[in-house]
Amino acid sequence: MAMVHSHAAATSGQGARRSMGWVLFVAGAVLSWGVYGVMLYKGQVLLGNPLKALLCVGVAYFLVGVIVPVAVLSTQGQLSGFNSAGLTAATIAGILGAAGAVFIIYSFRTGGLPLYVMPLVFGGAPIVNVLYSMITSPPKTAPSPMLYLGFVLASLGAGMVLYFRPTH
Repeated sequence: MAMVHSHAAATSGQGARRSMGWVLFVAGAVLSWGVYGVMLYKGQVLLGNPLKALLCVGVAYFLVGVIVPVAVLSTQGQLSGFNSAGLTAATIAGILGAAGAVFIIYSFRTGGLPLYVMPLVFGGAPIVNVLYSMITSPPKTAPSPMLYLGFVLASLGAGMVLYFRPTH
């Protein structure tokens, strides 16, 4: 229902302006995660132990991911009514996000640098996202061959970022 409403709003004149607000949040995520790897690496180096950096990430996840929604949901009177399917899916998503941070930390710990690690992560993640989405919600028609070209271009893009990176 919400998707239908959003689609309908996007096709109307005034709704189209409002419906593009999500792009600002995408930009926020891009900026946050674009800086994330470098800051995580710096924290790990300055703390002298990658697990101390992971602990700091966990505290930050708690502060932002627990305190903010509890405060907002409680002011809206919506701090109840969780269903098991949604709770399970969202918890698995949280575990995957935290596991990603662990994998990034260990890639740094074993010699990777943010300049290499993050383009590979952010180049590969969209490909995995589309493949997983296709598995969990199979398309009604065969994907366009352009999808596979997109996979190749995303891989080449990550490779080009690595190859033409600035050196220090």
